[in-house]
Amino acid sequence: MRLYNTLARKKQEFVPENGNAVNMYVCGITAYDLCHIGHARSSVVFDVLYRYLRHKGYDVTFIRNFTDIDDKIINRANEVGKEAAAIAEQFIGEFYVDMDRLGVLRADVEPKCTEHIPEMIALTARLIGQDHAYATPSGDVYFRVRSFAGYGKLSGRNIDELESGARIDPGEEKQDPLDFALWKAAKPGEPSWESPWGPGRPGWHLECSAMSEKYAPLPLDIHGGGQDLSFPHHENEIAQSEAATGKPFANFWVHNGFVQINSEKMSKSLGNFFTIRDILDKFLPETLRYFLLTMHYRSPLDFSFDALEEAEKGIRRIYAALAQADAELAKTSWKKSPFPEEMTAELDAIERHWAEAMEDDMNTAGALGHVFSAIRLAGRVTEDKTLRKAEGGRDFLLRIKADMAAWSEVLGIFGRDPAGFLAELRDNRAARAGIDPTRVQALLDARQQARQDKDFAKSDAIRDELAAMHVEVKDTPQGATWDVA
Repeated sequence: MRLYNTLARKKQEFVPENGNAVNMYVCGITAYDLCHIGHARSSVVFDVLYRYLRHKGYDVTFIRNFTDIDDKIINRANEVGKEAAAIAEQFIGEFYVDMDRLGVLRADVEPKCTEHIPEMIALTARLIGQDHAYATPSGDVYFRVRSFAGYGKLSGRNIDELESGARIDPGEEKQDPLDFALWKAAKPGEPSWESPWGPGRPGWHLECSAMSEKYAPLPLDIHGGGQDLSFPHHENEIAQSEAATGKPFANFWVHNGFVQINSEKMSKSLGNFFTIRDILDKFLPETLRYFLLTMHYRSPLDFSFDALEEAEKGIRRIYAALAQADAELAKTSWKKSPFPEEMTAELDAIERHWAEAMEDDMNTAGALGHVFSAIRLAGRVTEDKTLRKAEGGRDFLLRIKADMAAWSEVLGIFGRDPAGFLAELRDNRAARAGIDPTRVQALLDARQQARQDKDFAKSDAIRDELAAMHVEVKDTPQGATWDVA
């Protein structure tokens, strides 16, 4: 498997540090508000990487932290008159609600900042002892950026460029404008913890260095997060950890791209900001997850509701093909007749290409293309009377179903009962179109009765009424079914 390593600025073969064991640390949320679709993208990207590494047989320890003390949390707590801890706990709970709906697996270890203050104090003291950090008279502790020769190696920035835009704000006691806070002295009314430098709280960058070192041997195999974390957060993590330990912090740095709204960066100030719940009020969670996987994880992802509707068509098509395969497999009359070898060879190639796409920097967009190639093959069997009645056709469909189940485990989509999902999707689309499923069913029942009564004029009138409601009716041997046209 090859992954793009931000540190090397190229794809590299992924080889774990310790045999079959993989340690992966991903920066989690700062818990002060509901998650937006940028959070959804990052969470789904690293969920798929976690799933795929396990699929390959690695023993993965996935660590994803929660920042539960921060300026944003404190400000939100002051706005609503609550304790900062209560705000953090509330939005960690909301994070789980959203991610569970999106099928994001829980990490193996989910540390919270406030539960690891002793480790952060110890790391800070170690850096002071090594002269990589210093305490100020007021109780702040800063990291000496110039003491770490490798600063800027992740982001590609150099000290001279950073120095030109740096300054020391009034009241700060930094020795150098480039230095960053490891420990912040307590301010009136803020949560604080006792330390050798007086009461205070940890800086944001310090948290991940301390928690990752506690739960995994360094170097980490993979450290991940959104592209926006590359600088300064991840750059500062490297400086702290490598200055303290004298060894590499992480072998692979993996970053997902931004989410854009109609080609503009998502921003509250532009009014184009969507939470996950904004989306799931209109679309099924699996539709959103599918959409997030339709673009390579490092590329910008342009969100629009039109694009989401296209994604919905894609996931619907996959489930419809699986439903049709299930219907054929439920039949019991199979004939021993030859099955085309070229179709078997075609499926061999699809399986190989799917794996190659995932091995090539986790190209989920390419992998989904091969999923559609597989369901097209399944369609050729179900639509050809000779093939679908052949014993070889049955075995072929079973093989495709097994492939789809394995791919579903990795991608986290199309793993539900097809009939149940399609019914839920139909009702979801009906709700967006303002169609009342109860009214539709009543009209279908009335139409069925009219047909039994041979009142075909009434039956046709009801069908026209349904068509005017944008309801498509399909008559089957089991009765009439409907969908949103």
